[in-house]
Amino acid sequence: MSVIGGLWKPLILFHLLGGKLRFMELTQRIPSATQRMLTLQLRELEEDGVLVRHVYLQVPPKVEYELTEFAYRRDRSHVEGEGWSGEAEKGRCRG
Repeated sequence: MSVIGGLWKPLILFHLLGGKLRFMELTQRIPSATQRMLTLQLRELEEDGVLVRHVYLQVPPKVEYELTEFAYRRDRSHVEGEGWSGEAEKGRCRG
């Protein structure tokens, strides 16, 4: 549970299950989270290998977030009762 612990990470993952989302789309879907908190949670999920951040060099800047294959696999097993923490503790979050 340490990888997806907290209040906002499960909500972020839930919304990203439908596909890529831009930062502002996430802020609109989770209005009670501040932009700072959302940014911190997204960075942690990226560092843990749960999501990928795509930066497009354009004006205005465009950033999209998407779940990794690991996150999709873990989501399926989480629903089946295996959970996230076992894989994270074994260092299998990457890739």
